[in-house]
Amino acid sequence: MTEPIQNYARIGIVHFMAYKACLQGEGPILETIEKIAIDPYFQAIEVTHMKDAGVRKEAADLLRSSHLDVAFGAQPIILVNQLNLNDLDAGSRQKAIDGVKGGIDQAEELGAPGVGFLSGPDPGPGDRDAAVDALVDSLHQLCEYAGGKGTSMVMETFDRLPFGKNCLVGPNALGVEVSARVRREHPNFGLMLDLSHFPLQGETSAYALNIARDHMVHAHIGNCVMSNPDHPAYGDNHPRFGCEDGENDVAEAVHFLRELLNIGYLDPDKRPILSFEVAPMEGESSEVIIANAKRVLDTAWAQV
Repeated sequence: MTEPIQNYARIGIVHFMAYKACLQGEGPILETIEKIAIDPYFQAIEVTHMKDAGVRKEAADLLRSSHLDVAFGAQPIILVNQLNLNDLDAGSRQKAIDGVKGGIDQAEELGAPGVGFLSGPDPGPGDRDAAVDALVDSLHQLCEYAGGKGTSMVMETFDRLPFGKNCLVGPNALGVEVSARVRREHPNFGLMLDLSHFPLQGETSAYALNIARDHMVHAHIGNCVMSNPDHPAYGDNHPRFGCEDGENDVAEAVHFLRELLNIGYLDPDKRPILSFEVAPMEGESSEVIIANAKRVLDTAWAQV
């Protein structure tokens, strides 16, 4: 393609992964958001919970002045607090629902019209059907709450591996099944797919994107490591593109982008969000791995 990819998508970045010191709602949040805000390559940013109300207010002001579109990731809220939206214990599941509702409230403060999240752990085949039913019930409650604020709920699909996130959802086919059930009552629901997760899910870009095409509303692009247990980014840890033992680089990004075009996700009229989810390993610079991601995306797009 000779046109800039920004003509087809709003290029974003997951702030709290690129700057992992901010992952738990503390750290140099304002300084690092500003670094992204002054970079004209980006049209979108994904932020997460911020513990300090004063920081949230300053961040909201900064984001308003940046002309960046904002999305909110509740994944850290769920993972850090070990919350489970498909817990078969009613009290534990309610705690998870309340935790995500808190994220929806913060998303509203920060000007984010969409909230990303993930399902809880896979309980195994014996309890899987019951866990899916519990998850769907949780999602109905969350979509109802979010809809009152004009917010969308976006479930990211993950792996079912012991060295990964081992989530109930899980396979993209199950993500579509859950989405179809929730959307019968709540149109403010959709799926997020991530190139980083496809190798861990044992799925190709062509398979995953085509099966989820009618339910997909958000996309991430990144890398993973699954062949070397001794690698510092082993599992679902989003290392830079092209790292040793990594699964994704330019060639895989080309396939991903071609399929996003084929299913109509990349569209000059809609320009949906396509966000980098990359994180520095020990000793690496956030700025360098962000530059790496931009180079990979530009190189891949030129080959599409």
